[in-house]
Amino acid sequence: MYLILLKYLKPLEAVDAAIPAHIEYLDKYYAQGKFLLSGRRNPRNGGVILCRAGDQKEVEAIIAEDPFHIGSIAEYEIIEFLPTKCASELALLIS
Repeated sequence: MYLILLKYLKPLEAVDAAIPAHIEYLDKYYAQGKFLLSGRRNPRNGGVILCRAGDQKEVEAIIAEDPFHIGSIAEYEIIEFLPTKCASELALLIS
């Protein structure tokens, strides 16, 4: 499991202009079961994605398709973690 932290590098006007393409990108990986959760950071200086992937190279390949990455709108931090405990409502995430 991977936590992807995005930090915006450009003004919010550039972020907002790329949001429709970014949402299409998110939808693609939700449909494939790769993205499990995503949203804006508060304050609005980036975002967070919870990603299920085989390894970090796969995560990097997924990020390479993000319009925010392509347009140098955001930088990314990838954190791998091994979930061992969760609320019962989320048990499918760690199975």
